[in-house]
Amino acid sequence: MSRRPPALAADARPCPCGRPAPYASCCGRYHAGPLALQAPDPESLMRSRYSAFVLDEREYLLATWHPDTRPACIEPPEPGLQWLGLTVRRTSMTGPDRGLVDFVARSKLGGRAHRLEEVSDFAREGGRWYYVKALDEGA
Repeated sequence: MSRRPPALAADARPCPCGRPAPYASCCGRYHAGPLALQAPDPESLMRSRYSAFVLDEREYLLATWHPDTRPACIEPPEPGLQWLGLTVRRTSMTGPDRGLVDFVARSKLGGRAHRLEEVSDFAREGGRWYYVKALDEGA
């Protein structure tokens, strides 16, 4: 994936994913550069995908979505959407190449707060982790 890093890459602000590291040395390294698309585990991929939503990096989101479940495109965010934070509640490996991440992503749109609560399924293929799908409750 040879793309220029988002404008935040040279910035020292904390990464949008909630880890205290600067974006360039946290999720930014998986968005572009030598480690692009190489998140080492499901939680790091989840966090980098959240940061990609915050930064409107749709190309990265598609590239990290498993080909079996990937949509043809991702619509641009609604005008005024603000991402407020990510909380990873639990992570678990369900096999050597499978993992789950239980998270809450908070946002605000039109003065209304929203929470996306999800348990996401991740798979490693060819050495790369991919988001597969949201699991149904109770899964």
